[in-house]
Amino acid sequence: MDRREFTGQLAAGLALWVWAAQARALSLSDADASAGLKAALERGAEVAVSLLGKTDGFLGNPKVRIPLPSGLESAAKLMKSLGQGKKVDELVTAMNRAAEAAVPESKQLLSNAVKQMSVDDAKKILTGGDISVTSFFAEKTRTPLGEKFLPIVTRQTEKVDLANKYNAVAAKASGFGLVKKEDANVQQYVTGKALDGLYLMIGEEEKKIRQDPVGTGSAILKKVFGAL
Repeated sequence: MDRREFTGQLAAGLALWVWAAQARALSLSDADASAGLKAALERGAEVAVSLLGKTDGFLGNPKVRIPLPSGLESAAKLMKSLGQGKKVDELVTAMNRAAEAAVPESKQLLSNAVKQMSVDDAKKILTGGDISVTSFFAEKTRTPLGEKFLPIVTRQTEKVDLANKYNAVAAKASGFGLVKKEDANVQQYVTGKALDGLYLMIGEEEKKIRQDPVGTGSAILKKVFGAL
């Protein structure tokens, strides 16, 4: 057998394995598929909110810690060289504390998304990629959560004078294309990053469930994700 034949057979074998896995998943009853996915959604959301919605949930986690907007990096270096590093650190802390304060507000919307999930949603998620649960959450909740997070983030960051000064300067700089539009307002920037962090941590939990459904201790998760 030459290399091309072997490669072709390997590809065919992999395709057959994927098809068989999907067939097993799709052979689950609608009730099981729906229950399993709802359990995964609820678990991912609960873990993510508990990890992030507390002191240092963002600031102390390198995976989700919110850095300065790119438009502020050069100014921050200058400020530090002039002995104003404390103000910069205060802003970074305030940004992350704002995200930590906002995340608990996501519980109800995430819970509602779970309740409204259809059977078709469940089957699509089940045979999707490693973070299809997370993608479902993002699609259903990102816009309303952004609206909910923004006022909380604004209240937190407005306590730091540098945030308002940055917004005033960045707004003008954005008009000249010197600062990205999404980075021109600290509050909107932090809101976006807070949501990114929330969905990232939901994704982390989803991957764990998919990789080791038995380890979750949940019979329905074992049954549904074990089918894959």
